[in-house]
Amino acid sequence: MTKIELFDKKLQNTAAIFKVLGHPARLAILQYVGEAKLCISGDISEELPLSRTTVNQHLKELKELKLIQGEIEGKKVNYCLNPEKLKQVGDILERFINDLDCCKSDCC
Repeated sequence: MTKIELFDKKLQNTAAIFKVLGHPARLAILQYVGEAKLCISGDISEELPLSRTTVNQHLKELKELKLIQGEIEGKKVNYCLNPEKLKQVGDILERFINDLDCCKSDCC
């Protein structure tokens, strides 16, 4: 058993989301694709200060979490945000913060 498995599935899933969102390159990719307002075709690495290999690794993690969807068309890949998954992530983050119940106390 790993130490992660000592925690319930809900916390494990929340931590996995936070881990993927915890890197500025992945946030920049999400931001770039989101600002485009449409599917992006081609090489995203041209828009970021990172190598193609590094961008592809970050895209892989975003795709594994299903935040980004990609379809191969010939030699190009089209990338789009997954609005349904992004809403789920937003809901998870909101529930996590609400569960902290910090705003209802006078501790600080």
